[in-house]
Amino acid sequence: MITGEWLNPPPAADHDGSALLVTAAKGSDFWRTTSYGYDRDGGHALLSPLGPEAAVEVSFIADYDHQFDQAGLLLYLDETTWIKAGAEYCDGELQLGAVVTRGVSDWSSGPVPWAGREITVRASRSGDAVTVRARAGDDPWQMIRLAPFPVDVPAKAGPYCCAPEREGLTVRFTRVSTGAPDEALHT
Repeated sequence: MITGEWLNPPPAADHDGSALLVTAAKGSDFWRTTSYGYDRDGGHALLSPLGPEAAVEVSFIADYDHQFDQAGLLLYLDETTWIKAGAEYCDGELQLGAVVTRGVSDWSSGPVPWAGREITVRASRSGDAVTVRARAGDDPWQMIRLAPFPVDVPAKAGPYCCAPEREGLTVRFTRVSTGAPDEALHT
């Protein structure tokens, strides 16, 4: 069973066997300032402690069809220091991306042909960095981001979802696991 403590509880969250179904509220999002000029810390995330030398994986599936529908993994220190990574529907396509926030947000993304597939995102903390990888199904891992993150500080991590533009986005989180960080940046 997927457990943790809610950062901004969603309108609905129910277990379906071992999966967790989460429905996001319209207007939910995580973002700080850059380009859009607003700060949002109202996304839904089910967080558990994650130490400085550890990794977390989150698997999920959703029917994305509205601008900025999103789900994935959130690594959270506080409202100004966090990383969200996952899938987001943007400009008519499913995108794989990450937002790294240290005071202000920095977003990178690119289209993926993963609509309708289970996606897994992995964040591996080691030293002063987080390596973010993702894959669909059992496909090979793709590195999507290497980002700085404060060293030796307790953080929290887990599944997140947001629906900035609409009501009714429901995400099926199928797995959350933690373990040792990646042994190397490259295979």
